[in-house]
Amino acid sequence: MEQRSVLVVLFEDVQSLDATGPLEVFAGAGGVSSGYRVGTAALGGGPVRAGSGLRLLPDADLAEVAPPHTLVVPGGHGTQRPDPALVRRIAELAAGAERVASVCTGAFLLGEAGLLAGRRATTHWAYCESLARRFPETEVDPDPIYVRDGRIATSAGVTAGIDLALALVEEDHGREAALTIARHLVMFLRRPGGQAQFSVQLSAQLAERQPLRELQQWIAEHPEEDLSVPALAGRAALSPRHFARAFTAEVGVTPGRYVDGVRLEAARRRLEEGREGIEEVARACGYGTAEAMRRAFARTLAVTPGEYRRKFAAEPV
Repeated sequence: MEQRSVLVVLFEDVQSLDATGPLEVFAGAGGVSSGYRVGTAALGGGPVRAGSGLRLLPDADLAEVAPPHTLVVPGGHGTQRPDPALVRRIAELAAGAERVASVCTGAFLLGEAGLLAGRRATTHWAYCESLARRFPETEVDPDPIYVRDGRIATSAGVTAGIDLALALVEEDHGREAALTIARHLVMFLRRPGGQAQFSVQLSAQLAERQPLRELQQWIAEHPEEDLSVPALAGRAALSPRHFARAFTAEVGVTPGRYVDGVRLEAARRRLEEGREGIEEVARACGYGTAEAMRRAFARTLAVTPGEYRRKFAAEPV
């Protein structure tokens, strides 16, 4: 297979991990396949300083490079008031590229370049509302790790760019190549693009009181147990009424909603990574029956557990 070219755009106040994470993935493909010709470029060709203070020396002047096969546009504070010349050049290069991918707030540069109009896109969760306001013709989805819409791909914050790059390598060179790179980088091979940006533990607040924090952890580790309010209140040594009020106040959701989220996340992970039957997964995650789990998936994800597994399983089942 002919080597495909990958160009990572650099600019002042870029988020360094947005640029170097995908770059390491594409560069790593050279050891397991025909690989890629990977390069970086910035306007003027001179060094740029990342938001962290790290100085990055591009390979070329962005104004002089040819359109690559895959154009990667990272994020960072420099995307908020971008140089108009940078936006114009991204639009020009994108017109000749086979694929265009943004990482984190790099989606704002794609939007300014007119590449997101009429498309689905995502970005870092903290900037999704801003992206939707700024580009009302774009359907902004705040949940996925990355979104593919035709030849345009957008990813969530920072490390999601690595997930997207692994998906592109898998598309180009196969699963084994992507798996080898992921192992080398000590990465989970692929968090499917449709996965939520947050786990339940990240999206919910941690309780202030140590007993409730410990209970949150215990719930995550034991989704198959009796997680009713009376049972959880007993473990916290509180009355059910006091427990429900304290948990909701400190965690930000009711105990029931928190448990629902934990069980759904546990079931999704088992469906993605394991080969257990649907009934076994339902019992292991506290649903009791496959029908109860099916209702939970339909209500929250609008798919059945079987459909979810077919779409997101790490290996075909």
